Amino acid sequence: MIDQALLDRVQKQAWFHRYPRGWPFLLFLIASMTTAVSVMAIERADKQTRAIELDRQLTEISSALQRRVTENIALLRAGSALFATQDVVSPEQFAEFARDLQGDVTLYGSLGMGWAPLIPVDKLAAFEFAVQGGGRLDFSVDPRPEPGQNYAVPVYYLEPQSPGNKRALAFDMYSEPVRRQAMERAMARRGPAATGVVHLAQDGFRHPARDQQTDAAFLIYMPVTLERGGRRWVKGFVYSPFRAQTFLGSASELYRNDSIDIAIYDDHVAPETLLAEQRGADGLTGPTIERRIDVAGQAWIVEVGDRQANALSPLSRLTLFFGALASLMVMAIGRLITKRAAEDRVVLEWLTSQASIRNSLTRELNHRVKNTLANVLSIAALTRRRSKGIDDFTESLTARIRALSATHDLLSQSDWGHAALGDIVRSELAPYMEGNESHVVMAGPGIKLAPNDAMSLGLAIHELATNAAKYGALSTIEGRIHVQWTMASPDLAEIHWREEGGPPVAEPTKRGFGRDLIEKIVAHELKSEVDLRFEPGGVECRLKVPVRASREFVLRNERR
Repeated sequence: MIDQALLDRVQKQAWFHRYPRGWPFLLFLIASMTTAVSVMAIERADKQTRAIELDRQLTEISSALQRRVTENIALLRAGSALFATQDVVSPEQFAEFARDLQGDVTLYGSLGMGWAPLIPVDKLAAFEFAVQGGGRLDFSVDPRPEPGQNYAVPVYYLEPQSPGNKRALAFDMYSEPVRRQAMERAMARRGPAATGVVHLAQDGFRHPARDQQTDAAFLIYMPVTLERGGRRWVKGFVYSPFRAQTFLGSASELYRNDSIDIAIYDDHVAPETLLAEQRGADGLTGPTIERRIDVAGQAWIVEVGDRQANALSPLSRLTLFFGALASLMVMAIGRLITKRAAEDRVVLEWLTSQASIRNSLTRELNHRVKNTLANVLSIAALTRRRSKGIDDFTESLTARIRALSATHDLLSQSDWGHAALGDIVRSELAPYMEGNESHVVMAGPGIKLAPNDAMSLGLAIHELATNAAKYGALSTIEGRIHVQWTMASPDLAEIHWREEGGPPVAEPTKRGFGRDLIEKIVAHELKSEVDLRFEPGGVECRLKVPVRASREFVLRNERR
């Protein structure tokens, strides 16, 4: 017997098996969500770390830019001291001085060092005449001063004398508003002053209307101030021009540029104020932070962006990979467990079904054994009353029990499903069908009988055969028995027993056991009347047997 507690537990867990594919997917979803939350936490921590790192890098970049500016201002102060201490500085002297300070001029990102005197407009012609008289015949200030302009600041020296720098000679920087504002601020503060975004004369600049697209640049001016007799005036400016992109590249030598974007703006962030930038090839940038720095009195906005902010960190990618792998493994294990549980449930349900079938078969067996025993008791009782002695009783009872046994054997061969009518008749009349001269003639279609009906018919045929052997057709050599059966209706078979060739027959005056067995017991079991006639030519018997449809044994579903 299967443990009822186990069956009850399986029944309670039936909900687990209703969705055999849903539970593994739910486990996969939970594992995936756990992985996603872990990745989000890692990314959040990494984002905070990168924000701190980005701020540190911004500090390094700002410091590097200001350091480069300070280094260039130091050189300009040295140049200012040269012109403040000497009334006349020759071209050779200035060139040697510039080489000694800057070497190949790429030391601090500038294009060189220049000298531009501050000349009142009314003395500009005399100044040009003196310079041309000194051998520089092509020296002519350009652009010419506009009405209302008080001063001119032409480029007089610019070292090194590269083709671009030569192009900038005699350019009046005071005529351009951005440069003029820086020079006026330098004179006012008596110190260095940087310009806003400008375009260099080295790149072909002469007037904004005639030059639209050149590299963004800036200049730093250092005023040369003289003081005599309590009077102070500005002699001119020592200055350095810078291409902003080159200057940023020079400053980048002082900091680590690890996957960050850099942009420098003049005064405020706008496309037109962009000085220089360093960005990735894809052009994408993550979160940015800004910082305002002072560059020789001019405000710059330094903006840095995290180039890798939109990409997952290595730890996140590793967590995502192993998390996805773990999720798939959990789903596979869940699927395996669910499948195994479903299979176990099927086995338990099958065992439950088999137990129910076994119980039903046991009850059926008990019922049939009781019926058989009841038949045996009835046969024994009737045989005892009709027997003349103990030997006669023993012989008759043994023969009749053997008849029951023969039919029982037929039913056992078919697992107690059914027995063929012809096989029942042949089993009971087998002793009279052996040899060359058969005393039995049988004919009829194939009909299958239920177990109880087959056992009752077997008893009836046995009694008819026993009576024929003692008193009828089977008691002589010439005797014959004809057994024919047909389907009287779809659910009823009719059997005709007829004897011939035996001794003359007269109806007995006293009822024997065989007649009682056939007319009472068999008729009762088959639920039909038996027509038994004692004709002079031989006994004839007609009996009807129900034919029940054979069907497979099916248990009814029971509600628990």
